[in-house]
Amino acid sequence: MSTGSAPPLPADLEDLLRRLRLPHIRRHAPEVVATAKAQRWEPAEVLKALFAEEVAGRERSALATRRAAAGFPTGKTFDAWQPEASSIPAPTQQALRTLEWVHRRENLVVCGPSGTGKTFLLEALGQQAVETGLKVAWFTLEDLGVLLRRHRADDTVTKAIARILRADLVIVDDIGLLPVGADAAEGLYRLVDAAYEKRSIAISSNLHPSGFDELMPKTLATATVDRLLHHAHVCQTSGDSVRLTQALAGQGVSPLS
Repeated sequence: MSTGSAPPLPADLEDLLRRLRLPHIRRHAPEVVATAKAQRWEPAEVLKALFAEEVAGRERSALATRRAAAGFPTGKTFDAWQPEASSIPAPTQQALRTLEWVHRRENLVVCGPSGTGKTFLLEALGQQAVETGLKVAWFTLEDLGVLLRRHRADDTVTKAIARILRADLVIVDDIGLLPVGADAAEGLYRLVDAAYEKRSIAISSNLHPSGFDELMPKTLATATVDRLLHHAHVCQTSGDSVRLTQALAGQGVSPLS
């Protein structure tokens, strides 16, 4: 509802709603009250309409907060996803979109060549999780390395990892594109170890996890992959880069005038 030109609330009622921290009722009450008078609503109908506005407003605010806290890179959702363009089987895509694996605290590994929709899929899944009320955190390996260095100085790495795991789903994107520094490798291990059977981890990688010993010390890679894959769904993408295909077809930019 829009407040339109409805008469404002009495000052004392406005103050009560402010003190009770009911901002959405305060915003919409003038029009609700005006509509109730015009349509001769029963008192219960007025209360229902007012509290419905408060609930809806709080849900919008909570969604915006969860989305901002997640730190998604682009804002891509399933609205722009083309299931038929993905090499991941349609039944698997549908099963992932139910998010039952997140509720079961299982992991997801999406691996394959660059440009085959790995990051898009993980972000769309993350956005859907946020929309259903779950908390999501998005990282790159470089982010984990920076976090480890920042908190190692005062010995608060464990606390920092625990804060990350307040999220129901932690996504680590694009493993394998760049060399993995020692701090990033340790950060990934600490995250996967702390999340084991407690939270869901989703990663995208150019490499299958069995090849992570090409990126980090073998002992650390083995320990990380062992915990990551124990309760994990592994989806391998294939095919040509969607970005390159679009670019070669002239679809990457708008035509010059």
